[in-house]
Amino acid sequence: MSVARQVVVEADGGSRGNPGPAGYGAVVIDPATGEPLAEAAEYIGVATNNVAEYRGLIAGLSAAKALFPDAGDALRVHVRMDSKLVVEQMSGRWKIKHPDMKPLAARAAAILPPSSVTYEWIPRAQNKHADRLANEAMDAGRDGRTWEASASTAALDTPSARTASAPPPVQGPPGDQAAGAARARAALAAARGAAAPEGLFPMPGAQEPEPPAEAAPVTGSAAPATEPSAAPAPEPSAARVVPAPEPSATPQTGWGSAPDLGAPATLVLLRHGETALTPQKRFSGSGGTDPELSATGRDQAERAAEHFAALGTVQEIVSSPLRRCRETAAAVAARLGLDVHVDEGLRETDFGAWEGLTFGEVRERHGDDLTAWLASPDAAPTGGGESFAEVAERVAAARDRIVARYAGRTVLLVTHVTPIKTLVRLALGAPPEALFRMELSAASISAVAYYGDGNASVRLLNDTSHLR
Repeated sequence: MSVARQVVVEADGGSRGNPGPAGYGAVVIDPATGEPLAEAAEYIGVATNNVAEYRGLIAGLSAAKALFPDAGDALRVHVRMDSKLVVEQMSGRWKIKHPDMKPLAARAAAILPPSSVTYEWIPRAQNKHADRLANEAMDAGRDGRTWEASASTAALDTPSARTASAPPPVQGPPGDQAAGAARARAALAAARGAAAPEGLFPMPGAQEPEPPAEAAPVTGSAAPATEPSAAPAPEPSAARVVPAPEPSATPQTGWGSAPDLGAPATLVLLRHGETALTPQKRFSGSGGTDPELSATGRDQAERAAEHFAALGTVQEIVSSPLRRCRETAAAVAARLGLDVHVDEGLRETDFGAWEGLTFGEVRERHGDDLTAWLASPDAAPTGGGESFAEVAERVAAARDRIVARYAGRTVLLVTHVTPIKTLVRLALGAPPEALFRMELSAASISAVAYYGDGNASVRLLNDTSHLR
């Protein structure tokens, strides 16, 4: 019988241009000591960030398997990546739609037995080793060289021990309350002198979370929801096996040893001002007429601008691409002397054939579709609109981009009802039906703070005091 072995794989990939010159890096780590056991990196030519990240995952899993070729089902691998896309898709919570991603996900899922692999999202700052390897590979490709393990200095950027008492893997993307709460529980346990069992791995016999029933089975315990590619998993171009050192002294645990998380990225969420459709309560998404602000909406935008000018806390402004948001953002930016950046992920839901209709009109014309939409986040409006699940996927991706770009800063997001409710829902760990249980007035203000450990704090919801 094989002896159980546990390792951590940290992987990353990058593209200088997206698409552009790309490379990946991966490191296999002993979870007891935090020491690297193997490294892999490769320049892969012109590719996107997502392709490079998947290639890093494949290289890391391949390196782990090569270290323990006879372990079979006894090998447990915990993958840590700062790519939310890869983690969520390989965990089965997001569907894989892009044709370039499907064969890569299939290859990754086929390297090790399905029950051997778990996934965790980590902030980029905690993925420095793999990031450094990926950049070394890209630098080598730029210079016409091949990355060489013997010349790598990536390990020098990495702490000597990634503590064995680190919190167990958690489910949920960064900023979701489930992730932060799990880390907080682990830290409290450590403070009481109870180190997390089995290092980064759950206790034997512990119940694993059930995957969503509707999720495509692209997880560490199932194959992707796509036909596996006939091509074998690509082998890393170069890998270095590092002898495991003797375990060092037990690292300090508890709150006293926790790193200072610093100031959170605070997203102040401003819903746009009224349009002609707002008081009539008509569906107005990203698939309709893109209305401008009404006279009332312009006044609301100016009042919001006065409010933020008086506070003096907003440092950046990011807006949905739709006209009503850009006009609202422009009013605030003019008062604060800031530029407005546009993020496509902040646009409103595409309501398909329901655009411009009232709720009653939709019920009369498309009753069955409306009932299905109210019952399931995966149901789309009539005529090819977006489901709430699809909106949540792109809004979460936009959130992650913005939080990473403006770490420690206060950012005003000028957006719409569904994106704001979605951000609040995710931060609270609330179910999809919570979207129907929040009131969000025109030009109202909400706020969510995001910390470096993945935790989130809802600070404000639907404040309209500045409009009175």
